[in-house]
Amino acid sequence: MQALEPFEAVVSEHGPVVMRVCRALLGPADADDAWSETFLAALRAYPGLRPGSNVRGWLVTIAHRKAIDQLRARARRPEPAADLSERLIGAQAGAELADSDLQGALAGLPDKARLAVMYRYLADLPYAEVAALLECSEAAARRNAADGIARLRKRYQKDEV
Repeated sequence: MQALEPFEAVVSEHGPVVMRVCRALLGPADADDAWSETFLAALRAYPGLRPGSNVRGWLVTIAHRKAIDQLRARARRPEPAADLSERLIGAQAGAELADSDLQGALAGLPDKARLAVMYRYLADLPYAEVAALLECSEAAARRNAADGIARLRKRYQKDEV
């Protein structure tokens, strides 16, 4: 029987993928909280995980659910009457703009296409796992990802013109 690797190694190996998933679903402002919640929940459940399990897919599923929880909580919170903008300086400003552009582009996609693109290209999951997360066939997951990428290409080609 194969033993589980230390949880610190799991965080080091899969932390960037989980962060990309959280950022794609929530944007940069709320991604850190979802990332932390994901690994807190995973730490509690990790001792019961069967050796040989797909840890990356398991963590992406947890991250997806934590992000949905945050989106639902955000929908229940009151919106402020005035938007106060913060000034960003240096490299952080460029990163925030790139994240908001990606967030906006992904938000414009239909739900299944957005999730398929996010899981396949940001989380680097195989189509079989994408299909399981989307509760569809592998062929449908491929089609959704292809449609999403095609829409993103059209958007960015229009932006370049």
